[in-house]
Amino acid sequence: MTHTTPCNAAKRAGRLNKAEQFYKASEFVRELVDDDELNDAYVTLCVHAGIAAADVICCAALGEHAAGQDHTAAVNLLKQATRDADLPRSLAALLGVKTLAGYASDLTSSETRRRSN
Repeated sequence: MTHTTPCNAAKRAGRLNKAEQFYKASEFVRELVDDDELNDAYVTLCVHAGIAAADVICCAALGEHAAGQDHTAAVNLLKQATRDADLPRSLAALLGVKTLAGYASDLTSSETRRRSN
């Protein structure tokens, strides 16, 4: 069972604001450093922007968004909220690098950085 949380217009607007903040910050980081020095920070910002954007889509279409650690459930909920098959695939790809970029000791590669954009 997917753990979800209900959302209204105010919560949707708040999640949209977060998505925009994370996206803008990721673009700033990307433009600031052209080499791999900040790959982990950049990818983590992209992941959080994608999660917040998915929440906005689910809120608008379903009146709820995924909550919790089950990434598969979040992707499946997004599939229910949109007809665009690329969006759930993109979210799954971002969630797939979340742990590497944000928590692992290994550095994120430039290829992962490119795919996270």
